[in-house]
Amino acid sequence: MGIPSVTTNLSGFGCFMEEHVSDPSAYGIYIVDRRFRSADDSCNQLTQFMLSFCGQSRRQRIIQRNRTERLSELLDWRYLARFYSHSRHLALSRAFPDQFRADPVASLQAEGFRYPRPYSVPPSPSASLHSTPHHSDEEEEEDYDEDLEAEKDRVNIRAPFVLGSASDHN
Repeated sequence: MGIPSVTTNLSGFGCFMEEHVSDPSAYGIYIVDRRFRSADDSCNQLTQFMLSFCGQSRRQRIIQRNRTERLSELLDWRYLARFYSHSRHLALSRAFPDQFRADPVASLQAEGFRYPRPYSVPPSPSASLHSTPHHSDEEEEEDYDEDLEAEKDRVNIRAPFVLGSASDHN
């Protein structure tokens, strides 16, 4: 993990990230709005995402990569498998009601589970940063402590809720 991604709000991944991450772009997940924008507007938004990413300094890209890696717990199959299993049982119970039973009311919403905006993200972009990558190595070092930011994320990010084991649903 640790690789920034571009997706849309028409994909399952994009919808999942919008629902569970307060500021997906701060974590390297760029979500193009295809649902409520025209094709031209979506293309312009994608262009802006790519331009802003290319304008990041080396340090900013490293920080964003580290944030993206922190999403690995949320995107781990051990967590997502619960949703898959529930959806599968629900689909089977709808397709074959005589053979499978699932409680459609038992929602798997992770209430209150939402990754916050990282502390190190400024409220607005700074105009003083260089916009070309060749200046990246010459920039002054920012006061940034990866361990401190990771600890703040651990405090602010609620642990995923725990469902019963998969054997409970068989």
